[in-house]
Amino acid sequence: MEYLDKFVVIFIDDISIYSKTEEEHEEHLRLVLQKLREHKLYAKFSKCDFWIEEVKFLGHVIFNGGIAVDQSKVSEVQNWKIPEDVKGIRRFLGLAGYYRRFIEGFSRIAKPMTALLEKNIKFQWTSACQKAFEELKKRLTTAPVLTFPDMHKPFSVYCDASRLGLGCVLMQERKVVAYASRQLRDHEKNYPTHDLELAAVVHALKVWRHYLFGQKCDIYTDHKSLKYIFTQTELNMRQRRWLELIKDYDLEIHYHPSKANVVADALSRKSQISLLWARELPDELAIEFDRLSLGFLNKTEGTVSMEFEPTLEQEIRKGQLNDEKIKEVKELIKLDKAPGFRVDADGTVWHGDRICVPNIKSIRDLILKEAHETAYSIHPGSENMYQDLKQKLWWYGMKREVAEYVALCDVCQRVKAEHQKPTGLLQPLKIPEWKWEKIGMDFIVGLPRTQSVDRLTKVAHFIPVKTTYSGAKLAELYMSRIVCLPGVPKKIVSDRGTQFTSHFWKRLHESMGTKLNFSSAYHPQTDGQTGRTNQILEDMLRACAIQYVCRMPNFQALYGRRCRTPLHWDQPGEKQLFGPGIIEDAERQVRMIRENLRIAQTRQKSYADNRRRDLEFAVGDYVYLKVSPIRGLRRFKVKGKLAPRYIGPFKIIDRKGEVAYQLELPDRLSGVHDVFHVSQLKKCLRVPEEQLREDELNVQDDLTYTEYPVQILETAERTTRNRVIKMCKVKWSHHTAEEATWEREDDLRTDYPELFASRS
Repeated sequence: MEYLDKFVVIFIDDISIYSKTEEEHEEHLRLVLQKLREHKLYAKFSKCDFWIEEVKFLGHVIFNGGIAVDQSKVSEVQNWKIPEDVKGIRRFLGLAGYYRRFIEGFSRIAKPMTALLEKNIKFQWTSACQKAFEELKKRLTTAPVLTFPDMHKPFSVYCDASRLGLGCVLMQERKVVAYASRQLRDHEKNYPTHDLELAAVVHALKVWRHYLFGQKCDIYTDHKSLKYIFTQTELNMRQRRWLELIKDYDLEIHYHPSKANVVADALSRKSQISLLWARELPDELAIEFDRLSLGFLNKTEGTVSMEFEPTLEQEIRKGQLNDEKIKEVKELIKLDKAPGFRVDADGTVWHGDRICVPNIKSIRDLILKEAHETAYSIHPGSENMYQDLKQKLWWYGMKREVAEYVALCDVCQRVKAEHQKPTGLLQPLKIPEWKWEKIGMDFIVGLPRTQSVDRLTKVAHFIPVKTTYSGAKLAELYMSRIVCLPGVPKKIVSDRGTQFTSHFWKRLHESMGTKLNFSSAYHPQTDGQTGRTNQILEDMLRACAIQYVCRMPNFQALYGRRCRTPLHWDQPGEKQLFGPGIIEDAERQVRMIRENLRIAQTRQKSYADNRRRDLEFAVGDYVYLKVSPIRGLRRFKVKGKLAPRYIGPFKIIDRKGEVAYQLELPDRLSGVHDVFHVSQLKKCLRVPEEQLREDELNVQDDLTYTEYPVQILETAERTTRNRVIKMCKVKWSHHTAEEATWEREDDLRTDYPELFASRS
């Protein structure tokens, strides 16, 4: 819903609409009621309150002065009897803990009571417990009124740690927004003081992430060494892990309450450039200067003395004149109510040493583009880009906008590697109802064998074939070696090899009533059990092991009796069953096999999903399609290191099953099957007007494309201990000269002799 957290808050069936003025409230109320009407939802009039200035919502009283505790709820705590067991303590702390944001040092006060919740501790209500019990009830009745957080103003966080616990206070303009505290865990009691103080900072960032992420905040601590945590070179693994979390936030750590901490930035190179001397100015250079809005400040005869004057700062100064927020800040500065802000002699508003950027889209877009897409930046990540910008520029929510800009960058989505779990949860195929009803089929590449796997009994048939066999010959083998034994299967699952997608093969099974199911394009895991059989073929030929999923040997699962071997001639044969007994015994075995398969599938899915993440798309979404570069050389032991990883984006036109989608592919990729597993796709957050064209990559039907060297830029010799190796700096297809790589000359001469023929 587009109105959430803008002027309406919803918790299950409780709806609260808030506004600054009566006119706004009337419009907000109309919009929310209209939305309820559109979705045929109803609010009972007798349970609604309208045009009120104070409301009780989720156990809190909200009014224009802030947020307070609902005294009707507190009365329950006041009348609470002394707990007589552990459950009683849990119930009391559960209710009191709901209001812990109003109580400073809640965990410290409640420690005598929480100590009784530990295992192997005998319940004994002591005077310390009684004192804590009464203190919590007293604190709730005298709880302070907390101020509303303003997401357009910076936050202050005060952190402290002791051997008893961690405590934090979130403040804004010297008013308390919330309290937070917790007791130390057993392993944390052994932390050194430095780590405990850092743990308090991390605790505050985690608890108030919804407030602090993307917002400017100042952290105050009484441990001075934390000021230098970002520059320390020797950190233990715990500190390194916490430091990665801290870097996600726009914060500064202070020992004394000072806000004069601003350092220089690489962007200063864009606004402070020394004098440039030139004899004359070519027309091409003059045109380029004009395009970059760079002007001459003075001239002298014979030579030109130029100082580049960037227009960005001028645009920011002009933009501030019409920005309402900055006008409000100026008024607050006059009243000395805007700590950290100042106005210079020209009337420009600064936050410390950082100029305040007005809320003008063209200016902010220019800043973000310059910091991300130019040759000087080369698409940095959101954290590096933000650190680069924050030293000279400031605006509300800058970190969040930087993160959104990087996330929407088409080039970054196309070429940057993903460091998350693979997408697509495991979706096991449906368990067959009877033996040999559904089978999987595959060819082992490069080996003279092919096999079929019964998906119920897991029995595999291996048939030697030649790679020169025609489709008719393979069909003859299929009829004589497979169909003649257990009969015609109802369904065959296979990959999209040419043997299985040929017209002859399809017509053969169509005439027999067998349904062919193919795996998703470039996702062989669809028929995973046949592929797994390929991997363990030698083991299966060496040993006869009990199948874990079936709980019986494959032979017994298929034929209903154990296999007689030379070592055990006394193995019992088939049971002496006649008539209905044979059917009942077979049905009993199939039921047992299907139940074991169901248990195995559930177990395998839980294991597999631990290493995967769920990802869903909607019809109409645009996605990128993963491609693989093929190059004759192994550069740095990695093929196609600088190659694009994705092409597209393409539109999703249909969903096929739980984890496959059909794409609208261009004519260029008409030979590619248009249904893909979700692991081959990547969400396109926006559809750029200019995309990397597929024909430039010359993508093949198997979603690969070939890279080749187009030019040798320079040569050099690398001297090792025993020999001299000739190296060449090579420019590759689909890449710029800046992405050229050094390769061994002998490898290039072997794989690309034409490259040297053109040089000679």
